[in-house]
Amino acid sequence: MTTASGTCEVPEARALVWRALAVLEPYCAVCDVSYVVDRGAGRPGVGTTFVCAPGQLDGGVPRAGAPRGEILDWDEPRLVVSRLDLTPESWTTRIELADAPGGGTRVSITLTHEPTGGNRVVRRLQRASMQRLVQRTVDAELRKVPAHVARVTNTS
Repeated sequence: MTTASGTCEVPEARALVWRALAVLEPYCAVCDVSYVVDRGAGRPGVGTTFVCAPGQLDGGVPRAGAPRGEILDWDEPRLVVSRLDLTPESWTTRIELADAPGGGTRVSITLTHEPTGGNRVVRRLQRASMQRLVQRTVDAELRKVPAHVARVTNTS
């Protein structure tokens, strides 16, 4: 298992940042990813499942084999944890929001990569490169936070 974390601050209030980062929209233009959320239980929360697919979906239906995810923890507007299962790995994202001085929001992201198969020796040899990949991914996601917030602000 490989984990990396990072933090940034944005000037917007936590409720707005929550909407920008935790609520899965059908399509995110910032990430160029589509989500199909199982809304059978109504509002999203622990146990809500979703499918994640690159690009914008034609007809709202993801291709067979698209990664499946689940919300593992949901404490609005403070914490959301989700897991995305791919073959042969699982990625868990933890987003924590806290009030920052001056009315802004501190965004902390922790990303964990866990192999679900494969050779233990190969994983050991790839450990350092995987650590760099996970940290680069966290850093890239933190750089996108202002764009996510701007997208929500412009559609409000």
